[in-house]
Amino acid sequence: MLELFGSGLISLWLDMAGVKLKPMQAVDTLAWQTGTNLVLAPDPNPARINTVREYLKQLQALKLIKPEQTQVQGIWMQSGPMLMANHQGTKPLPAASLTKIATSLVALKHWGHDHKFETLINATGPIKNGVLEGNLVVNASGDPLFVWEEAITIANELNKMGIKRVNGNLVIVGKFAMNFQRNPQLAGQALKRAFNSATWSRAIAFQYSRMPKGTPKPQIVITGKVEVKDKVETSQIKLIRHRSLPMAQLINEMNVFSNNEMAEMLAESVGGASVVQSTAAKLARVPVEEIQLINGSGLGQENRISPRAATAMLMAIQRLATPHNLTVADLFPTSGLDHRGTTYARRIPKNTAFKTGTLRDVSALAGVMPTKNRGLVWFAVINKGVYVPGFRSEQDKLLQKMLKDLQEPATASTAVSPTEGKKDIPELGKANRNEILYKS
Repeated sequence: MLELFGSGLISLWLDMAGVKLKPMQAVDTLAWQTGTNLVLAPDPNPARINTVREYLKQLQALKLIKPEQTQVQGIWMQSGPMLMANHQGTKPLPAASLTKIATSLVALKHWGHDHKFETLINATGPIKNGVLEGNLVVNASGDPLFVWEEAITIANELNKMGIKRVNGNLVIVGKFAMNFQRNPQLAGQALKRAFNSATWSRAIAFQYSRMPKGTPKPQIVITGKVEVKDKVETSQIKLIRHRSLPMAQLINEMNVFSNNEMAEMLAESVGGASVVQSTAAKLARVPVEEIQLINGSGLGQENRISPRAATAMLMAIQRLATPHNLTVADLFPTSGLDHRGTTYARRIPKNTAFKTGTLRDVSALAGVMPTKNRGLVWFAVINKGVYVPGFRSEQDKLLQKMLKDLQEPATASTAVSPTEGKKDIPELGKANRNEILYKS
């Protein structure tokens, strides 16, 4: 049954938006639907009611779903204290990469927007005549975006120190991943290859070609093997402290490309899927039953999230971001500003910050759309069925129809615009994220 409501209780909405008026408990979000503590009124616009009802009918008309499958289609649309649409909105459904909303929320809360993962490069022996007589040690802390460019820049710094050869092993300690390869042995082998341009693959050479013109090609020959250890007993000579992109940028890159490996690493960094699940529910103020996770990426039908929980988590992210002069648009793909990753071939209304989710038989979309007549409209649509491209098209049309009814805002600058008014692509392998610790 499709239910649509409205309300004028602005004080609770201000609390959800981050203006502190009074504590808001988990039951308050239930009240948006049940009316237990709030007086809810029907949306006064019948055209808007019909828009959402017609969406479900259209899915059947296009044979994307059968009539009985309407029970596994979920919709939740909310503007302030007005619940604009609810169809199976509190039912946990396979949400695919909407799971990354939970991971983003908990990582942002746990680490803060400006946290940077450190990777320390040390040596276990002296440097003489261009040769490191000992092991080269990588002490990692879980940087989820350590890629070819970072390795090339670090190797160039080692070359500047005079290191051309390592008469020892490359030792990996801690949580080290390279190019989203989380197996430390394989990641270490990739790093060893990146350090010596004579051994580069086409993939490394291509990424190098995208770096600033004039970037040197490193030459460091490591004579030994790659070793993975829990710790290194030998005293170490500190060489380089490498810092990752700030957490806000890491989260944005993860969401723009819906990168599963990055999501798994960030979830692991805060304690794993169970911690993400319980913490996200608490921060979003929804019953924990509405967020059921087995991992941080969304791979697998067992990851289930209700449409209401998806929107509530996005609002919670907005609350955390606002004090730092950030918005959800700084952390998620934004239509009209991002032209990479999951934005490709979508017709989502301009300036909408969103997250997609896709499995073999799941298509999901959640986000926030600025409008003239209703301000910010937070939404989540979860479709289950085998024809994913058809669902994507109909989701976009639903938002377009809603925006036509509610009208576009007069200015592109909204409460969910990126802080700088634009979204820059981060520069990977930037030298200023490497602190030189070695004193010759």
